[in-house]
Amino acid sequence: MSRRILTVFGTRPEAIKLFPLVHALKADSRFDSRVCVSAQHRGMLDQVLEIAGITPDHDLDLMRPGQSLDALTAALLTGLGAVMDEEKPEWVVVQGDTATAMAGALAAYYRKIPVAHVEAGLRSGNIHHPWPEEVNRKVIGTIAALHCAPTETAAEALRRENVDTGTIHVTGNTVIDALHWVTARIEREPGLAAGLAELERRFAGKRIVGVTSHRRENFGEGMERIAQAIQLLAAQPDLAIIFPVHLNPNVRSVMNERLAGLDNVALIEPLDYPHFARLLDICHLMLTDSGGVQEEAPALGKPVLVMRETTERPEGVAAGTAELVGTDPGRIVSEATRLLRDEPAYARMAKAHNPFGDGKSASRIAELLATA
Repeated sequence: MSRRILTVFGTRPEAIKLFPLVHALKADSRFDSRVCVSAQHRGMLDQVLEIAGITPDHDLDLMRPGQSLDALTAALLTGLGAVMDEEKPEWVVVQGDTATAMAGALAAYYRKIPVAHVEAGLRSGNIHHPWPEEVNRKVIGTIAALHCAPTETAAEALRRENVDTGTIHVTGNTVIDALHWVTARIEREPGLAAGLAELERRFAGKRIVGVTSHRRENFGEGMERIAQAIQLLAAQPDLAIIFPVHLNPNVRSVMNERLAGLDNVALIEPLDYPHFARLLDICHLMLTDSGGVQEEAPALGKPVLVMRETTERPEGVAAGTAELVGTDPGRIVSEATRLLRDEPAYARMAKAHNPFGDGKSASRIAELLATA
């Protein structure tokens, strides 16, 4: 009899990192794969579902404007619990550190359903950076029965927390599987990522800096400082900034006020996954406070400056693919400028080994779920 697996996710990054596993489970007769989405990111989630060809079995559509974290968590816990009561899965799979992942793990725990945690063991060591993700993933780490750590560093972090070593497996990160899949798809169907062609023509001859920013701990002063840094970089005439602006008004209001109308800055709508992969391909450098970009950009040989004070992905910093620069405008500008002007320094980062995976993580996790 096939093993029923319920995979739960709700945000764009979760969908990107889980669709390779959903594909692997669907293609394997050992599994009865079911998918539940919370729609914590409605529009951005749907873009990934469409490109990946995934139709959820359950769509809770829980996000509401201005919803507090506690209201969202309560809705997630009861909504996901009802789905689990209906589906009665043998395993629940969650990914990363979102409210959806944490509530999914907790709902499964209340029903004594074992939890598999994809991208387990990431730790910054500070419960407020990133906030609330650091606590979310620690909660999941306490509950999970199967910990799919992306790197040996993540696995070691779990061992230090006295997690049963027999439940910890280094699988690599499924985001590399996803990136390989989408870049191969774009090669076959270039029209999937043709929407940036106008910007590519507009900025021909300039070095492109890609930017993403959305972390809650940067709301307010942090966003103001990031916007100031982008203003300063845009004053360099041979540079161009492409910035897909997150939908959160705490991001949009600041960036629109400070950056709209600058000749060398393109503030654009959030990109679907193929177009984001295209941005990674055409940029020279990424500035980000995102976690996933720290893993994705190095896979395409692009250095990453991380606009945060801490990172739960120290492997990238240790390998030389990423550098922590915080939100100080002077430091962001000086480090970006150094990389873009100093060819040997740029080459060291661009050619450093990406420690986050080989594109075979989903098949490893599927095998673990089949034999656990």
